[in-house]
Amino acid sequence: MGELRGTHVPVLLERCLELLAPALDRGGRTVHVDATLGLAGHAEAVLQRHPHTVLIGLDRDTEALAHARVRLARFADRIHLEHAVYDELPEVVARLGYPGIDSVLFDLGVSSLQLDAPDRGFAYAQDAPLDMRMDQTGGVTAEEVVNSYSHPDLARVLRVYGEEKFAGRIASAILRERERGRITSSARLAELVRESIPAPARRTGGHPAKRTFQALRIEVNRELVVLETALPAALDTLNVGGRMVVLSYHSLEDRLTKQALADRVRSKGPVDLPVELPGSGPTFRLLSRGAELAGEAEVTANPRAASVRLRAAERLDPTTGQQGRTDRERSRRRVRAMHQPGTGSTPGSTVDDGATPGDGRTDEQGEGT
Repeated sequence: MGELRGTHVPVLLERCLELLAPALDRGGRTVHVDATLGLAGHAEAVLQRHPHTVLIGLDRDTEALAHARVRLARFADRIHLEHAVYDELPEVVARLGYPGIDSVLFDLGVSSLQLDAPDRGFAYAQDAPLDMRMDQTGGVTAEEVVNSYSHPDLARVLRVYGEEKFAGRIASAILRERERGRITSSARLAELVRESIPAPARRTGGHPAKRTFQALRIEVNRELVVLETALPAALDTLNVGGRMVVLSYHSLEDRLTKQALADRVRSKGPVDLPVELPGSGPTFRLLSRGAELAGEAEVTANPRAASVRLRAAERLDPTTGQQGRTDRERSRRRVRAMHQPGTGSTPGSTVDDGATPGDGRTDEQGEGT
């Protein structure tokens, strides 16, 4: 396995533990899934805090799993560490014989282990082979993407996954370079990107190549495709009273998380009825108003927390409609108030700060840290 690589600082650790605690402190054995185990910082804290909790840890990175197994060795009688991607969560839980789970944590993006290891090719600041696979046992590499994708496909990846304004120019530069020889170096790719971006644009927003490297990593690992399937699957696997916490690090992840939760917390019945129809009420409730950010002190201590956004939800009991009726009544009161003379939005009211395309936040840290 070798010496541990990477700086390991769990993001929003205490807040995550606070949100997960009600689901795990219900008496008897409970089951927690860390869907992005990484170096097991969050997982270790959960096991320490909850002595009757069983951990199912998932990760596609075999090196991360090896390190996590050593770190969690003292909890060996209540851990299951699985080489799996998080959209496989329901299958893993069922195979292990658990009918449901009590909590799940997603800490998305690239892990400290991957980001800080030069030979993995994730970092634009260090020269390395263009790999970027989280699971190095298979799949296409960033080198294959860069050297085989057509101009339209490459520009689409950079524009959609990296929110890169100069995607077309960067794709053209890559294709010109390919005519001279295969692109195999992360340093050469970073230089191509820098040369493609106008000088005024290079002076702001951090390293010019960060959006390109983010986009290639997402494409190589199919991160958003997998996440779009994984979030609803995890919600369906939660027991009543179970909780899901998601830490995302760029707008695309956060938008998918927000959409997955929004579909579960709204009523699907007619709005003008005084009570919920059976089966039409919300199945989850949000545990925070909008996305939560890391505090100034944490960002100072751990700069990789600067872009994090946390969202969390709890599964409701479908046999009781009180929560749904309460929420619907509040909604009707707000609608009625909006139509009264002289009313309007209240200064200083809290609104959801869901991420939007091009908001300038890019992925610097994430999965399993």
